[in-house]
Amino acid sequence: MPRITALTDTNATPEVQAVFTAIKGKIGMVPNLYRTTAHSPTTLAALLGLGDALGRGKLTAREREAIALTVAGINACDYCASAHSAISGGLNVTVDQISAHLRGRSAVPRMSALLSLARSVTEKRGRLGDGDLVVARNADLTDADIVEVIGVVVANIFTNYLNHAFQTDIDFPVVHAAVA
Repeated sequence: MPRITALTDTNATPEVQAVFTAIKGKIGMVPNLYRTTAHSPTTLAALLGLGDALGRGKLTAREREAIALTVAGINACDYCASAHSAISGGLNVTVDQISAHLRGRSAVPRMSALLSLARSVTEKRGRLGDGDLVVARNADLTDADIVEVIGVVVANIFTNYLNHAFQTDIDFPVVHAAVA
C-alpha cells in the first residue's frame, strides 16, 4: 500500500495539472511515480528535466533503458523493473534481453560494457576504482559515455529510492526485480 497518495488530475494544482497534461501527451498516461513525486512540483520538475536532458545524450533509448533495468535489478525496485520492462518492450527489446538487463548482462559487447559500468557505479555507490575505468575504456567507452552512464544511473537511483520510500503502486505489467 502506498505511503503517499498519488495526486489525481483533479486534486493537483494547476501547475501540476499542466505537467500531467504534457506527460499524457508524450506517453499517453501519467505514471504513479510522477503522480506521487508531484507532491513536490520542484522535485517533479527536476526528475523530468534530468530525464529529458539525458534523452538528448549520446546513449540510445535502448541503452538508457537497459541501464535503468540494471539499476532496478540491483536495487530490487519492482516499480522501475516493471516500468522499464514495458518501455523496453516498446523498443522491441526481447523478454530474454530484458531479463538479462535486469541482471546487468548483455551478449552485445557495447551494451555489456555499459551495463558492467552501471553495475559497478550502483554497487559501489559511485566509488569507482581505477580498474573500473580501465575496463570501461578497454571496452571502447569514451569519457563522455562514462559520465553519461553515471548520469543515467543516478536518475534511476532517484526513482528507485522514491518508489522504495513511498511504495508506489505499480501501474505497468508487474515485473519483480528480485526474480532477476
